[in-house]
Amino acid sequence: MFPFKWLVSAIMVGFHDGLSTIGLPAANGWTWTLSIIGLVLVIRAALIPVFVKQIKAQRGMQLLQPDLKKMQDKYKGKTDQLSRQAMAQEQMALYKKHGTNPFSACLPMLIQMPFFFALFQVLSGISTAKAGGQGIGAMSLEQVKQFDESSIFGAPLSASLLHGSTAGGEVAVWILSIVMILAMTASQFITQKQIMAKNMSEEAMASPFMKQQKMMLYILPIVFGVGGINFPIGVLIYWTTTNLWTMAQQFFVIRRMPTPGSPAAKALAERRAAKGLPALPLLGAKKADAEAAASASASAAAAVEARSQRVQPQRKNRKRK
Repeated sequence: MFPFKWLVSAIMVGFHDGLSTIGLPAANGWTWTLSIIGLVLVIRAALIPVFVKQIKAQRGMQLLQPDLKKMQDKYKGKTDQLSRQAMAQEQMALYKKHGTNPFSACLPMLIQMPFFFALFQVLSGISTAKAGGQGIGAMSLEQVKQFDESSIFGAPLSASLLHGSTAGGEVAVWILSIVMILAMTASQFITQKQIMAKNMSEEAMASPFMKQQKMMLYILPIVFGVGGINFPIGVLIYWTTTNLWTMAQQFFVIRRMPTPGSPAAKALAERRAAKGLPALPLLGAKKADAEAAASASASAAAAVEARSQRVQPQRKNRKRK
């Protein structure tokens, strides 16, 4: 983990030095808090290309659900070795055909985890490094002392709910930790909930994949919520900030690049039709889905135009004398 620890601490130190240069106190907790937020922005901005690949992978997984269900029905009840091998081969062929695989949808999370654990080790080791009179990663001994003594709302950034603080402020640590854990889990839950409610097609909603999504909707926030009692305040700031980034990012995707056939895609078609704009090609959509989206947009435009037109009264024909 040393390369990740060094990189994480180097980014934090870079932001800290820059903020100190423009006048923020070097030993202030808010300066270090902004440095952690800067670390989140750098990592998430670097992951944007990966996030685009994740969207395409998720769209591909949703599009292949009908074929995947047919394949599962075909091999239902067959437990022999040859059937399992044939099913695995057909499944891989399906993934190749749609240009996706289940692991692509998890790429941003998997890439972030080494940085998250590196930050956890850096912040958890601040007090030990200070006691040993040494730096940690790219942080000098002086910066380690500054971080260890810095706090926000009376809670030291290196303290955690479970382990408390050697510098006092136990009540502040408890309150701030609980608030941050609730914000972290709530933002994660809201992000997944809005994806399931607005950005999934009817086929995906009816697939076995959806049952797993519903389970993860409740399991992941619980896991991170329970794990949060071990996280230092600085790590909670990092994870809450990255969850808020994800929530805003997903809101943008759902509104501007929705999944074909989802309620969000229909809403986008209606909004563009109301403005007289053509339908946009949806990211990850097949040609047939794009044509369907264009047809839906045209239908929505016709409906809007019909509502906007005033019905003209017709004159009755008079009999000539």
